[in-house]
Amino acid sequence: MANNFSVNGKSTDVLIVGAGPTGLALATILMRSGVTPVIVDKLATGQNTSRAAVIHSHTLEVLEQLGVSERLANQGLKLAKFSIRDRDRVLVRLRFDKLPTAYNCLLMLTQDKTEKILASGLAEAKGAVRWGCTVESLIETAEGVQATIVSSEGKQTIHARYVIGADGMHSLVRQTAGIGFTGDTYEESFVLADVDMNWDHGREEVMLFFSPAGLVVVAPLPGGRYRIVATLDDAPQEPGLADIQALLDERGPTHGTAKVLHVHWSSRFRLHHRVADQYRRGRFLLMGDAAHVHSPAGGQGMNTGLVDACVLGRILSEVISKRKDESHLDKYETLRRPAAKQVLQLTGRLTEMATMKSAPKRFIRNIVLRMIGLSPIFRRRLEKNLSGLSRRAAAELH
Repeated sequence: MANNFSVNGKSTDVLIVGAGPTGLALATILMRSGVTPVIVDKLATGQNTSRAAVIHSHTLEVLEQLGVSERLANQGLKLAKFSIRDRDRVLVRLRFDKLPTAYNCLLMLTQDKTEKILASGLAEAKGAVRWGCTVESLIETAEGVQATIVSSEGKQTIHARYVIGADGMHSLVRQTAGIGFTGDTYEESFVLADVDMNWDHGREEVMLFFSPAGLVVVAPLPGGRYRIVATLDDAPQEPGLADIQALLDERGPTHGTAKVLHVHWSSRFRLHHRVADQYRRGRFLLMGDAAHVHSPAGGQGMNTGLVDACVLGRILSEVISKRKDESHLDKYETLRRPAAKQVLQLTGRLTEMATMKSAPKRFIRNIVLRMIGLSPIFRRRLEKNLSGLSRRAAAELH
């Protein structure tokens, strides 16, 4: 049920626009730091689709500040291995169970469940989302930002010292701030689906398959389901059982059973690879998909946004409590924008390798990956990049 509220003339230090994972995480860390934000979302209630499906090691480390990491780990499926294959041939296999962290795994947990746990963390911190509230306009003034919000109660006004854009790729906050979003669009569509299937290849490993037709990823999920991710030139809006089966037949293993039995959820996304030119302009700040979007290869999107939120929450709380002056807000972009650019490079390379059409290029790609697979040093570097542990410094305040 919508949790509407009356805000006419209300003032707040922080208005958070968007109550997805990043917005929930930021609101929680602020509440736990003694700052009470207003967090609004145009949806009547939280999302109930699975979308993002993996939480990486570094993200779980950072989320300890919110008191939710153990709950996430307990509800998710912990996997130790990730392999890149050319159909039946393993090119490189990575292991996450030897990483230098308490969370040495790939944690498979669908985004709807992640959001529920984050929402419970916000409730425990005495915070609440104002659902069913659309931000119509934002006007910067000498004192702050005047936000006009439309809900079932009509048009209302709130005055905020800072406005945080957690409102996705088409961010009103970013557009209002006049911040560019540099990058491009992938030619291919990306298909996501959660399915039941007969799968002879185990439930202990995420497998990324290369093929001349494109990539397909098969990842075990809690409850016996599997997440399928694939590129497709012209995917249907809601891929059905036959579509998913065709992707596995054309791109997955040629031996053993891979039979889709039921599609629980599916969607098509036209994805971009972009990063905001700035993360802050005046009283406006960006995080998550409002600040960076990229290929789902490697499962980095939600993870990068959650770390954004935790870093920004600590910085904002220090400024609002007057432990630091306002110039400290620039530290956020200094830390997080380079991290996002590293993630864009990583996911871009994985996507480029997976979508190669030329047979000679695919041959060279496979040789390079097999060499990486034979080198403990290169394997560990890739494991730390995917787990986010290589970007620990981009989440630390000194």
